[in-house]
Amino acid sequence: MAHINLENDLPGIRGLMAYSPQTAKPLNELAEIMLRDDNNTLTRGERELIGTYVSYLNDCFFCQNVHGSLAGHYLGCDIPEIDAIKKEPSLTNIPDKLKALLAVAAKVQEGGRHVTADVIENAKDAGATDKEIHDTVLIAAAFCMYNRYVDGLATWSPKDRQFYVERAPKRAEEGYIDFDLYNNTIS
Repeated sequence: MAHINLENDLPGIRGLMAYSPQTAKPLNELAEIMLRDDNNTLTRGERELIGTYVSYLNDCFFCQNVHGSLAGHYLGCDIPEIDAIKKEPSLTNIPDKLKALLAVAAKVQEGGRHVTADVIENAKDAGATDKEIHDTVLIAAAFCMYNRYVDGLATWSPKDRQFYVERAPKRAEEGYIDFDLYNNTIS
């Protein structure tokens, strides 16, 4: 049960956004730009994976499963593959550049001052551009906020991970801006 009465029974951030549409709008707009804008050299799947990884590091069940399912949808991965990446990206077959960007994201999750010149240089050596590093830091920082918003108010999350997988194609198609926050349904 959430710490406050959200006046709806939607899970995770969906319930919070229905409760507070005035804050939902800019949060969804930010997510849309960070994760779906096509003027980006990182794919949607790679950007969703960065959010997934940070959510995993923050132990936010809802966000890591929503965004992990979206990353899996975009990248053609299943739950076990996404779980392996979250657990130890360096041992997976994802590109070295993405491994290096996930290392940057992990440092952001620890705290902004943990992002050192060495971590950035490793990302550049792996082929990451300044814009990709910028976007990685922004996504990681934003997901720390989103994770703390979801868990700080103790929202509920469906425990069946297949729930998230089944909804990923629709989420991928609709994006973040067009959520129907007023019909109080899980779509």
